[in-house]
Amino acid sequence: MKILPLNEQIIWLTGASSGIGAALIPALQSRCKHLIITARNADALSALANGYSNVTVQAADITNEQQLQQVANYIGDQFGRIDTLIANAGTCEYVDVKQFDTALFRRVMDTNFMGLVYTVAAALPWLRQSERGYLAGMSSSVTWLAMPRAQAYGASKAATRHFLEAMRADLWHEGMDVSVISPGFVQTPLTDRNDFPMPGRITAEDAALAIIKGLEKRVFDIHFPKRFTRILQLLGALPAALRFRITRAMARNNNTTSSSGDTH
Repeated sequence: MKILPLNEQIIWLTGASSGIGAALIPALQSRCKHLIITARNADALSALANGYSNVTVQAADITNEQQLQQVANYIGDQFGRIDTLIANAGTCEYVDVKQFDTALFRRVMDTNFMGLVYTVAAALPWLRQSERGYLAGMSSSVTWLAMPRAQAYGASKAATRHFLEAMRADLWHEGMDVSVISPGFVQTPLTDRNDFPMPGRITAEDAALAIIKGLEKRVFDIHFPKRFTRILQLLGALPAALRFRITRAMARNNNTTSSSGDTH
């Protein structure tokens, strides 16, 4: 089945108000037919869309199914289809096992996993109207190695990876492609709050270009920077006893602060 060239595609991008999402806007708009951008902050989206004739703002909270459905229906009514969905929106909060907070897990799972599920559910009918619809969702390289304090974030991203891999299998027979995006550390307002070393951290602009390169090829696993993600993959493949020695060395005993935000 034919794949539409990027310059003919209608693309829906969530989590577009900051971080990787904001960096994707100028990179995508110059390459696609029309880009619809979504996040909660309408003012931030409007500022980012300013000057681009092929970028449309549609604000929504990805944890709100009704709002996402309204955006998807708007896109369908205007363009008749969605060619590519980039489900980028996400958040991160770190766990303090001395003050275990179950509400933190719900917040992170609601945004990172259920928010993705709601977005996909809203987009699927219109992706099916494309010649060959394409779904790309944001996971994380942390899924290859269970990191201290990342119980909530890592679990949400592991659920995302499993969901997208299963969707790739089920949607293959409909001629639809699915990719999982797994960044390492990217310099964003979210990671700026981190209080630990971030090896191999790259700019959001470099991350955006790496994502677009993967989208153009429609590979399942879009991960970057490879000098970092390949090390994590190797560590994750070690026997459990060795993995635990590595992650125990990373763990802390003191109380730590949490980090949260709209995008990675």
